[in-house]
Amino acid sequence: MGFISELRYPTRWYSKLVIAVFAITFFAVLGVAAISGYMLFQIVLPAQSHSNIDLQNFPGHPEVLSYTVAGEGARDAWFFPGLKAAPTIILCPAYLSSRGELVTLASALQDHQYNVMVFDFSAQGSSNGRSTLGYKEVAELRAVIDTAAARGDVDPERFGVWGVDLGAYVALAEATSDPRVRAIAVESPYNQPDDMIRRLVNQAGLGRFPFVTAMTEWEFRWLNPEYRNVPPLQARLQKLSGVAQLYLESPDDPALAISTSELFQASPPPHELDVLEHGNYAGMLDDEKHNYENRIVSFFLGKLPPVARR
Repeated sequence: MGFISELRYPTRWYSKLVIAVFAITFFAVLGVAAISGYMLFQIVLPAQSHSNIDLQNFPGHPEVLSYTVAGEGARDAWFFPGLKAAPTIILCPAYLSSRGELVTLASALQDHQYNVMVFDFSAQGSSNGRSTLGYKEVAELRAVIDTAAARGDVDPERFGVWGVDLGAYVALAEATSDPRVRAIAVESPYNQPDDMIRRLVNQAGLGRFPFVTAMTEWEFRWLNPEYRNVPPLQARLQKLSGVAQLYLESPDDPALAISTSELFQASPPPHELDVLEHGNYAGMLDDEKHNYENRIVSFFLGKLPPVARR
């Protein structure tokens, strides 16, 4: 009782010191948790950019294709028709991007007779929900592939996938478990969503504050407990044996450049690595964008030719 009374009404100097240290620690932890929570809120529910494109007057005669994601409801993608019974290339947007930024790449692929689909992940463009930085987005990509395969005018067994950062992680993760994916081109992929959390915290300038990064990661895992046993990509890449892979390393983001190189080295052949002068397809100048499109098109032409399935 004397000990409890001393803590409640301290009279000795060391009791006051213990209480002061406890109070400072408590409010410091509370402050870190609040900052991390706000940061995580901004990450999983980012500001969305909507794509206002009139498909009726767009070259290539794209059409709106509806599909359903389990637990997320109805969504829609844009389908650019190519050669009947030819492969389909799925374009996966980057984090903080949307399908509207990919229509010129879709047109470049369609010009070479590919069927092409572009869509938005959760918390992107026209899609509601929250981002998990790749975990549940794998199921969203699979729903798009399933919907395209059921059309009847595409090859249901041959798909290519392109993606950047978030889209690159999803493309690789899906390809390790879906034999229909025969070729993938990925720019700036990361090994696991926690890596993206660290990147975004550092990008916001909060990584220099003690424990903020670790707390944000912990809160992210607490928010997504069903994915805690999902292994990182490096542990799954050997399943890509026989799948054509193009890794595009961008110097614009050193952390993602390192992860791109590491994933390439851990992946089985056939694979190739290109180092770009600049990344961020949506922000490229016209000449850079044209060269980038040519590289992507030439990769798929060589690894997944647009011939009709017999």
